[in-house]
Amino acid sequence: MSAPREVAFYIDGSSLGNPGDAGIGVVIAQGDHTLKNISAYIGVETNNIAEYTALLYALEEALVMKTRRVRVFTDSELLHRQITGHYKVKSETIKVLFDRAMRLAAAFEAFAIERIPRERNKGADKLARLAIKNKNKQTPK
Repeated sequence: MSAPREVAFYIDGSSLGNPGDAGIGVVIAQGDHTLKNISAYIGVETNNIAEYTALLYALEEALVMKTRRVRVFTDSELLHRQITGHYKVKSETIKVLFDRAMRLAAAFEAFAIERIPRERNKGADKLARLAIKNKNKQTPK
């Protein structure tokens, strides 16, 4: 099977507390077909770090898939505006993640990021929250 030419990535990060237990969710789709779901617990982090981590997971997966055109959909205004250059990245921690994301994005023939309403991002949100929930189930009380 050949590599998909264009793939959509719906991403979300979630943190219970800020910082707190955090997870990421990524829904990978081509047209109306879901190719893969990613749900991962990332430790104790801020919500902004969780959002950036979700983006990095998506871009790394796109490289593995050898896709050439990437469209990312996020409900995070901060992430979207920083990646598109409308906001400066002030946090040194976020700057490291931002720089990595920009390097990864440059590897594709085309990269676009779009901000969508939270209601259109329910799949990724559910995966991010599921990662945190599943982590909590494994932790002894």
